Amino acid sequence: MHYVLARITVKPEVAELAKGILVDLATKSRQEPGCMGYELYQQAEAPHVFQTVEQWQAKADADAHMATLHVGAAIAAAGPLFAAAPEIVAYSRLI
Repeated sequence: MHYVLARITVKPEVAELAKGILVDLATKSRQEPGCMGYELYQQAEAPHVFQTVEQWQAKADADAHMATLHVGAAIAAAGPLFAAAPEIVAYSRLI
């Protein structure tokens, strides 16, 4: 199993717009081969900060995800909204 956590910080004034883009991305990502789970969270105290928690069957599935048209479209749409570059980190589950 391969886990990916991505923290996305957007400009506060565009949080609702970014939320729509990210919800669409998560919905489409859940349909991909190898996707075992794709959750999207919005920070309660800072609603312009989002976190994905992704579970992929294998690293190759996560890599393929990054090459999909819907990821490319989401990056193109959300890119101008970012307050900082997304922090994307892969993890291995310990227990």
